[in-house]
Amino acid sequence: MLLDALDDPSGDGGEFRPWDSGELTLEGVTSPDRHDPAVVLADWWHDYAQSDDTTAPFLDWPGLAPARPFADDAGAIACEYATRLLRRSPAMRLGLIAADRSADALAAAGWTGPLNYTNDTGEIASVLRSWEGRFGVRVVGAGFADLYLSVAAPPATLEEAIHLAAEHFAFCPDNIWQNSHPHTLLGYAENLVGCTSWSFWWD
Repeated sequence: MLLDALDDPSGDGGEFRPWDSGELTLEGVTSPDRHDPAVVLADWWHDYAQSDDTTAPFLDWPGLAPARPFADDAGAIACEYATRLLRRSPAMRLGLIAADRSADALAAAGWTGPLNYTNDTGEIASVLRSWEGRFGVRVVGAGFADLYLSVAAPPATLEEAIHLAAEHFAFCPDNIWQNSHPHTLLGYAENLVGCTSWSFWWD
C-alpha cells in the first residue's frame, strides 16, 4: 500500500503524518468480521442523507448495489493505479501492513483518516471487503484523510453508477458535498461509469 502524508505548510519536511508521528492507534478499532456492510452503510445513510436534491433519486436507502463480474486481474489494475499515483505524488512511501487482504490493511494499521466520521476503522474495512467481492476493489494507498482504491469492475451504465453512488455517499458524504460538481448523486455517478479508481476524502 502507498502511504501519503499530510501536506506540511511550513515546508520544512516535518513529520510524515500520520505514519511517522505516533498518531495511529488500534484503540476502538473492531474486527471487520463484527460488521455487516449493508447495515453499516444503511446506518451512515440515515445519519447523513438530507431531505434535499443531493441524494435524489433515492429518498430512502436503496440497499447495496449489485455485484459486477470481473476477471482475475484486480491485482494488475491495482498495480497500474499505484503507478499513476506515484507519478502524481512521488513522495508517497511504500507501506507494508500485515493483513490477509487489502481491505483489512487500514484497520490493522490503526488508520484514523475518517476520525470525524467514524473512529472504528473496522467499519470502513467491512465496506471495503464488500467492495472487494462485488467490484474487485483493492486498497492501493492512503493518506492523512484520503483513501485510494483500484476497481476491477466499475459500473458500466449510469443506472448502475447511481446505485453505487448512494453507497459512496453513505461511506464518505464529503465526496459529494465537497468534491463533486454538482453536489448530487447524479453528478457524482457520471464520473463512476467505467472508472477504475475511486478516491475518498474526509473533512
